[in-house]
Amino acid sequence: MPRPSAPSATSPAALGVGAAPTPARLAAGAVGDSGSRDALAKLSLAVEELKALKIQPMLHQAVAALNAGDAKAGAEWAIKALEQDERNGFGWYLLAIAREKASDFAGSITCYESALALLPDHAEIANNLGRLAYRMGQKPVAEKLFRHHLARFPNDHEGANNLACVLRDEHRYGDAIELLKSAIGRAPDQPLLWNTLGSTLAEQGDPANAQIFFDEALRLDPGFAKARYNRGNVRLFQGDTAGALEDCERAMTAPMPLDEQLMMRLARSTILLDLGRVGEGWDDYEARLDPSFADVTLVMVDRPRWNPGDALAGKSLLIVGEQGLGDEVMFANLVPDVIEALGPEGRLTLAVEPRLVPLFQRSFPKAHVGAHATYQAEGRTFRLAPFLDEAAMGRIDLWTPIGSLLRQFRREVAAYPNRSRFLEADPGRLAHWREVLDAAPAGRKVGLLWKSGSTLGARHRYYSSFEQWAPVLAAQGITFVNLQYGDVDAELEQARRELGVEIWNPPGIDLKQDLDDVAALSCALDLVVGFANATSNIAAACGAPSWLISTPGAWARLGTDRYPWYPQMRVFIPEAFREWDPVMAQVGQAMVAFGQA
Repeated sequence: MPRPSAPSATSPAALGVGAAPTPARLAAGAVGDSGSRDALAKLSLAVEELKALKIQPMLHQAVAALNAGDAKAGAEWAIKALEQDERNGFGWYLLAIAREKASDFAGSITCYESALALLPDHAEIANNLGRLAYRMGQKPVAEKLFRHHLARFPNDHEGANNLACVLRDEHRYGDAIELLKSAIGRAPDQPLLWNTLGSTLAEQGDPANAQIFFDEALRLDPGFAKARYNRGNVRLFQGDTAGALEDCERAMTAPMPLDEQLMMRLARSTILLDLGRVGEGWDDYEARLDPSFADVTLVMVDRPRWNPGDALAGKSLLIVGEQGLGDEVMFANLVPDVIEALGPEGRLTLAVEPRLVPLFQRSFPKAHVGAHATYQAEGRTFRLAPFLDEAAMGRIDLWTPIGSLLRQFRREVAAYPNRSRFLEADPGRLAHWREVLDAAPAGRKVGLLWKSGSTLGARHRYYSSFEQWAPVLAAQGITFVNLQYGDVDAELEQARRELGVEIWNPPGIDLKQDLDDVAALSCALDLVVGFANATSNIAAACGAPSWLISTPGAWARLGTDRYPWYPQMRVFIPEAFREWDPVMAQVGQAMVAFGQA
């Protein structure tokens, strides 16, 4: 194997090992395909101009292999050429394409950067290198590469699209829109620009106007699968679930890379769940585990995977928690059923988020509970159960991600039990918090949750502004208690200054880290009210009286107007996406009545 040229600023070492990108709901990312037939045809013409006749046939063989979809042979021919001339930029470029096709993204980046150093004027390389950095979650590096590309080729609409995607993902929406407007002015017939403009507006929380731009992209190219899929997403946000499914399924019929097909299948799972087609939804949800899915979490457990229908009685089963913290808690709704299926001779091991270990140990005393660990490397996410040594792992008969069990235990809404709780708060801490709350200001004690602790993606779309809580905070006879983790000083001061409301801060608790104590505090309150986040799930799972402010199309309601996971939870749903004022007024009226009860 020849040695690559010296590492540049975009080498894997420079890229580092950052967090994997979050799963994208909208398929409007950096575009380009260095291995497409058109791209390879251009590359073949460039190879024709080479004077190094000795390696020219090898490069043509590499192009032919890649055209035939044989990445392995393409890599072998490129390496043969580089063994003859390691300074040949086209050899590195072809090897980069082959590595990318084989999903060796870190190796591909190394080869692309070597090609870029040797062929600085080749139009595609910086764009493709930026696209890979984007895919690996290295947005600042991708931005530099896309800007480098546009500096040389300022009218390239694909480069402008890719830079706009980075700006959008970094919430620099105004900059992204201005860049796209300029590009559309030069190339109004390019549907991908309209598609990315639509995705930017959707990320801002404007699905109605986003749909206008997706419609335009589809007018220009009715076969544009990504735009049709994106339009399905914004139709879902607007309450048109049937239309969302129609668009998603039609988009899935188009030829596309496997990872995009899997992304669309995962999106379809949430649409099916929202339609109440629960079993089908959980079947599609398995797409998240396919190794070809760009945002897969690869669980490193060398034991047989459980599949629906596999016998559990008397077995030793390892369940690995997954997704966000709130989902990990919510999915634990089925653990009592699994314990029953394992029977008295069975053994359950639970690998959960480290902060959940004490709560799950108490709740499932017959299970062996430990913390899973998650790592990112070379653009991939890996999870393992380090608390199990080799001998303990060898005693495991079967393992499964927790969400996969839903396919057997929760295939219909009727399968969700009317169980008051499935997690157990610490009785000693519960007594402590009741005593502390007795000494707090008079009134019924209501815990507040108004935002997500995560700022990734476009989660802000699912939460009202703090100002819109005014009708709730105006209720009399209530002492509002802060349950919101993260930096909340500005909101607490705003409530004090503008509304004359003192939101009481519970002493001696870290609301983000001390989740076992959060569970006890929540159960000591008269009510917990707010949007869906980790704390609202913990409170409801422990049986705390709860009100949830939901959103149209929220898959976790499973097509109902309630939360089947938590029977005691009262749900408030806006009539339309982000129309918070009417529903917050409704919550406010309910809070007034609660304070007077």
